[in-house]
Amino acid sequence: MITKKEKMLIQAYVDGELSPDEAKRIDERIKSDKEYMQYYNQIMSIGRAVRMDRGEGLSPDADIRIKGAVLSRPNKEVGAMKGKKRNRWAVAGGLVVVVLVAFMWVGRLYVQRGLQASLRESVDSLRLENGKLKDAIQFQPYYATKELISTSSRSPIVSVQKGANIQVSPNVIYMYSSSDRSVGSISLSVGGSMAFEGVSMSSPIYQSQQEFNRESYDYVAPNDFLSAKDNPLSTFSIDVDTASYSNIRRFLNNSQLPPEGSVRLEEMINYFTYDYPQPKGDEPFSITIKGGDCPWKDGHKLVMIGLKGKVPAPEEIPESNIVFLIDVSGSMDSPDKLPLLKKALKMMVNRLSEKEHVAIVVYAGSSGLVLDSTDGTQKYKILSAIDNLSAGGSTNGAEGIKLAYQVAQSHYIKGGNNRVILATDGDFNVGVSSESGLVRLIEKERQKGIFLTVLGFGTGNLQDSKMEKLADKGNGSYHYIDSEDEAYKVLVKELGSTLFTIAKDVKIQVEFNPAKVKSYRLIGYENRLLNKEDFNNDKKDAGEIGAGHTVTALYEIVPAGSDDETTSKVDPLKYQKTEIVNSDEVMTVKLRYKEPDGDKSKLIVKTVKEDVFKYDNDPDLNFAAAVAEFGMILRNSPYKEDATYENVIELAKKGIKTDVSDKDEREEFIDLVKKAKKLDNRKHYEEGEGISFKGDQKKD
Repeated sequence: MITKKEKMLIQAYVDGELSPDEAKRIDERIKSDKEYMQYYNQIMSIGRAVRMDRGEGLSPDADIRIKGAVLSRPNKEVGAMKGKKRNRWAVAGGLVVVVLVAFMWVGRLYVQRGLQASLRESVDSLRLENGKLKDAIQFQPYYATKELISTSSRSPIVSVQKGANIQVSPNVIYMYSSSDRSVGSISLSVGGSMAFEGVSMSSPIYQSQQEFNRESYDYVAPNDFLSAKDNPLSTFSIDVDTASYSNIRRFLNNSQLPPEGSVRLEEMINYFTYDYPQPKGDEPFSITIKGGDCPWKDGHKLVMIGLKGKVPAPEEIPESNIVFLIDVSGSMDSPDKLPLLKKALKMMVNRLSEKEHVAIVVYAGSSGLVLDSTDGTQKYKILSAIDNLSAGGSTNGAEGIKLAYQVAQSHYIKGGNNRVILATDGDFNVGVSSESGLVRLIEKERQKGIFLTVLGFGTGNLQDSKMEKLADKGNGSYHYIDSEDEAYKVLVKELGSTLFTIAKDVKIQVEFNPAKVKSYRLIGYENRLLNKEDFNNDKKDAGEIGAGHTVTALYEIVPAGSDDETTSKVDPLKYQKTEIVNSDEVMTVKLRYKEPDGDKSKLIVKTVKEDVFKYDNDPDLNFAAAVAEFGMILRNSPYKEDATYENVIELAKKGIKTDVSDKDEREEFIDLVKKAKKLDNRKHYEEGEGISFKGDQKKD
């Protein structure tokens, strides 16, 4: 049974009030003790619920000032609090929370009333004829989400065509989007709204008064089935990015289906952790291979290949030289951008130790050094620099990156972790910012041992495709921060794996046995494919694995002897014949990797036999398959076959164990699937024509 004192310590750990040593002890106890984990999850769930309703009437600056005051207390003072002194803090904190909650609800009511009055006024002013619009109009509502109601000048403008049907309804925001248009039922409200049925919207939907939506996503064609006889080798680079999943979550929580280009299946799958064993001996990661029936296509099989990065002992972790490159341009002046980033950085500061050295470089119209390299024990100094960050000006990303790398190079730690972390909405629009020039710069610095991680924020300017490419070329990972919970996950909970690389240039090559496999298809990793010759080429760049990272890849397999016609057609060879070896092996999995500071790769080989397909009831395989199936539905993949939202939910439920470390995240996934099901009004998909919307909007 957890004592009252232990509960107070866990609460202080969540609030960031412990010294680094105390926080480390509680962190280890949470990971090893189920009761500690359960109580910690309860606190986090309450925190999420409070955050969901807290901010509609509260100034974002007020929240920042309150948290800054708490976090900036000297750690030795917080760590020394005992007995009654700690209780006095708890009572005082409770009173503050009560007052703040009351203030927030009053503010929320005030803003909602103003919003409803504005909507009623807009409805009254519509030019109607027999229940339809007489003229085309532009309607400029308040911008509302679950966590924020903003009356700023960056409200969206919605263009509505002549002849659209009009009705008033009490629904929340519904917005349907595709790459070129949106057609569906739109309502804009909190507690009373205007809805447009059968409306064709101008593209894009969201448009500020100053600029159009500039979000950018690359279209990626799904991998095809390949004949195991004609193409026995499948080669690709591993990927630990997670941005796609949190970005999709952002769209769904804003009642929009995500653009197809934002859906990258491998990033969705790798957002979650899986119960792979720790590596043994000197190898930096373990390899787990499981298989079972394919849930969306009868007669097909699935094979899951999983890697688990080694978690080094504390004394084995080298020092870190971290330079934060922060976008403070005018486009970052939004609550879900710079203010959220500042909260994220403050969360991280409490976990820093004397082994981590932090510098902060900012860029806007010009670039500057806000904080020179400072060790993690000087928390007040780091927090003060964060508090002083403010947005304004245009964006000169290229110059900022050059300065950040210069600072990183001047404090370079030989044998340590040297990294630049770029935090931005992706808007590189001033200065020498060509993508090719940035890539060359980042590749050059990567060869010097300075890696790049990218954190994306906000809406409207997210240059997703560019940010993913920069992280890829910089031997780092790309994450999208859509909430305080995600900030905690990336910069606190997974700080070690985010910062500490244990293996680089990790490649996988799978050889399929045509005696057992007719054809196969790699699910995701479309922009990570390599030529078969690249596997043994140590000059070819590939992906990186951080401490404790899990990496998962799925193959859909058509067994030998199947009548399935998915196999690609290749004319028989005239001058050579392929001999099929009779073997009980299904495939051979080979991996190559380099040490973080090495130039020569090492090889791991693992053979897979027919008994691999015995894991139909495995929770991790079921959950990974559910995520993949969901992604294929969102992308309208031609290979989704019998995939349905109902099947995804059923599969995902089988993947939730009571002791799974990311239980809350898996349950949240099911909620997102349910939201997508309600939003999805697409009736069919035709190759080359994008998405067609037909019928009325589904109602809750």
